[in-house]
Amino acid sequence: MNFEPLRKHCASLPGATCDIKWGADEVYSVGERMFAVFCVEHGKAQTASFKCDPGRFLELTDLPGVVPAPYLARAHWVQLGHGATLDEASACHLIDRSHALVFAKLPVKVRKAILASPDGMP
Repeated sequence: MNFEPLRKHCASLPGATCDIKWGADEVYSVGERMFAVFCVEHGKAQTASFKCDPGRFLELTDLPGVVPAPYLARAHWVQLGHGATLDEASACHLIDRSHALVFAKLPVKVRKAILASPDGMP
């Protein structure tokens, strides 16, 4: 699976910011809360992790190349490896849902600021 389109998609979502955490992980956040993490080595993403709906966690982890995300599985995060059989459109849809789940938990003031901003930033 090619993760580069997913990284670009994450950056395009309303209020999305990107920083490096834990030495080499590219973390996308909204309102300072993570919604996607890419393990990057030599400039290329090796895995993609994101939050999913609790009801879809077992369904997704039954797919080839999709495993519970290390350290975050208890919060219903999954990790896609290179062997993931999801197509790009499906993966982008799941990342959109991750963004929406995290966005919904933000304080009302922060959500309003992101929605009101022309560039999607608070």
